[in-house]
Amino acid sequence: MTLITPEMLPLAFVYRWEKELADKPWLTQPMGAGQVRTWTWAEAVDEARRVAGWLQAQGRVHQWPVDAKVAILSKNCAHWIMTDLAIWMAGYVSVPLYPTLTATSVRQILEHSESKAIFVGKLDDYTMMRPGIPDDLVRFGCALSPADDHRQWDDIVASNAPLAGETRRAADELATIVYTSGTTGMPKGVMHSFATIARAPIAMEQRISPTPADRMLSYLPLSHIAERWAVESVSIRCGTQLYFAETQDTFLKDLQRARPTLFISVPRLWVKFQQGVFAKAPKEKLDRLFRIPFLGRIVKKKILTQLGFDTVRFAGGGAAPMPASLIRWYGTLGLELLEGYGMSENFGVSHGSKPGQGRPGYVGVPYEGVEHKIAENGEILVRSPCNMMGYFKEPEKTREALTEDGWLHTGDRGEIDSDNRLRITGRVKELFKTGKGKYVAPAPIENRLAAHPKIEAVCVTGAGFPQPFAIAILSPDAHAAFGADLALRDALTNSLGATMAAANEAADPHEHLSFIAVVPGSWTVENGFITPTLKIKRNIVEDAYAKHFEGWSRQRKAVVWQLGA
Repeated sequence: MTLITPEMLPLAFVYRWEKELADKPWLTQPMGAGQVRTWTWAEAVDEARRVAGWLQAQGRVHQWPVDAKVAILSKNCAHWIMTDLAIWMAGYVSVPLYPTLTATSVRQILEHSESKAIFVGKLDDYTMMRPGIPDDLVRFGCALSPADDHRQWDDIVASNAPLAGETRRAADELATIVYTSGTTGMPKGVMHSFATIARAPIAMEQRISPTPADRMLSYLPLSHIAERWAVESVSIRCGTQLYFAETQDTFLKDLQRARPTLFISVPRLWVKFQQGVFAKAPKEKLDRLFRIPFLGRIVKKKILTQLGFDTVRFAGGGAAPMPASLIRWYGTLGLELLEGYGMSENFGVSHGSKPGQGRPGYVGVPYEGVEHKIAENGEILVRSPCNMMGYFKEPEKTREALTEDGWLHTGDRGEIDSDNRLRITGRVKELFKTGKGKYVAPAPIENRLAAHPKIEAVCVTGAGFPQPFAIAILSPDAHAAFGADLALRDALTNSLGATMAAANEAADPHEHLSFIAVVPGSWTVENGFITPTLKIKRNIVEDAYAKHFEGWSRQRKAVVWQLGA
């Protein structure tokens, strides 16, 4: 385990870069109406110092405890990062909230965490969330915040002197409480120390050596551990520049502005990038062009440039399995997609594929200092130097998750190959039993189906039925198949049937799918079908379509189209 010395702690690096990289751009934020603002290290740290001084004053007025919790409710933006630093400088604990939570969930977390103040930042639906914020919380916002009577960031910065000196926080001191997104139930508050936040980026540093010359686009939720680790903590330790995305509609422009050198995404978005390319040029046409030596190189370079990936030297993915065909396709463009694996409970520091050593379907080898093993029931156990301090106010759940000798129960099932690479085969509790009494692990089957270019999301289910089956959502460009475009529907029926047949060939007989049900609409964070980290909420999907299961089964077709409600 890396010994954490005072100069390795996150605030120590912030104060270091405040001097050494004072005039270097750090945070680049779209401000709306085509305007973009960039803060240098010196400017960003100065504003954080001023907000920290104001927070300390609020603490004295309202008699907050020394370890007061301050919540951050915002989409990713420069002020999110500066707020996190200000909270730490003030001596408090940051509590990030997902920017898509319901008012009920917002209130649950604020009350459970005992938060005393909240930063209300960039949000899409604050009107829906606002009832979840208790009136007695101190509230503050920024220029990107929705209209409300909270104190404004620029006013705080203008009317408060910067907090002097260099705040020292102990390595074993609580730094943040990260509430898990959770596919079911009340989120648990994962506690992490400053030592964890100091150690976490070292794992990335040992693999890909980030420097102040690197650029990253921050768009996956900073309230989730992956972005907090791979983007925020890496930037703080290594001095990398951060760009922020404005909206979904401007995402491609934001990518092209940042031209990231390090880029991490979830499989679903890698698929969307690919589908966007195919919408302009069909895969079959591109395959032909790629086979022409000189022209192929030009076309590949043009695709990467248009996506904003022409300078990427490390591209990663995680949170869900990455289809092997997707990895191979990006590989043909010259972009090596490397899978990784981690949890909120170990700050994401678990496994990652090494450049040049990736294997499709595997999430790589343990990071330095991390141990792994497979329990008798197939569960993956991980012992990481970044394991959590425990769940906030949940000692029993902490004991269930962490053994006395430091092994974390991941809840995931897996296998380890001869090169020590880990493959995730599903969730321990996701296994379901068919009517024939056979257990089915849905994740590997879903991974095979997700290779189809028109499938956006898929859920394998079928508890109590003779054979499992799949429910699939199509990509937006394929939605015409639900209308009058019968030729498109017929073509998709054939190709989806072929994909299912191929998936069945790779599975044991009891895991053979009886059909794929294609349903209209989409599964989003907003409608509750997926978590903020884009994982399917199986219970929600199953409950939503359960009334159709028997009818679909009676049709005895390989592909069933749900054309009505």
